[in-house]
Amino acid sequence: MLGVPQGRVRLADYDPSWPEAFARERDRIAGALVELSTGIEHIGSTAVEGMRSKPLIDIMVGLTRIEDHTLCVPRLEALGYVYKGEFGLPGRHFFVLGDPTTHHVHVVARGGHFWRLNIHFRDLLRRDPRAREAYVAEKDRLAREHAGSREQYTAGKDAIIRRLLSESGWTDEE
Repeated sequence: MLGVPQGRVRLADYDPSWPEAFARERDRIAGALVELSTGIEHIGSTAVEGMRSKPLIDIMVGLTRIEDHTLCVPRLEALGYVYKGEFGLPGRHFFVLGDPTTHHVHVVARGGHFWRLNIHFRDLLRRDPRAREAYVAEKDRLAREHAGSREQYTAGKDAIIRRLLSESGWTDEE
C-alpha cells in the first residue's frame, strides 16, 4: 500500500505493484505535460526490484529547458499535486501528491546533474547487490532512529549515497 504521512518515515518490503503504480502516474503526467516533457523516469528505491523503501513513488520529469517548469506547475496542480518550489535543491522543482504522500515528482533539466545522478544511482542499485544491501541496511538503521523526522532520515542517507557513488566511479563533474 502506498503512502507515508508527511514528515514521517515508514519503510515497507518491496511491493511488485510499485512499477505499475509508477506507470499509471507516468501516463497521467505525460498526458498533462505532453509537449514539455522529454522523459519521465521511475527513480528512488521503489524503482529497484526487491528493495525496502518508503512506499511512495518518486518520478523524475525531464525538460529540455528548465525554465519551462513554470508551465508545468498549473498542469501538475490540476492532477492534484502540490508545488513545493525547489525545496532545497536548486534546479529541481518538487511536487507531492496525496495525504499521506503517495508520489513525489522532481521536474529537472533532462541530462542535467540531478537527472544523471539519479539515473546512475538507481541503475547502480539495480545491478549491484552489495551496494543495494549496504544501502538498505543504512536506511533501516536510519528509519529506526528517525521515524518521526523525514528530514533527519533523508540527511542521514547522504554519507552512504556519497560512498556508494564514489565506489561506482561517479564524480560530480559527470
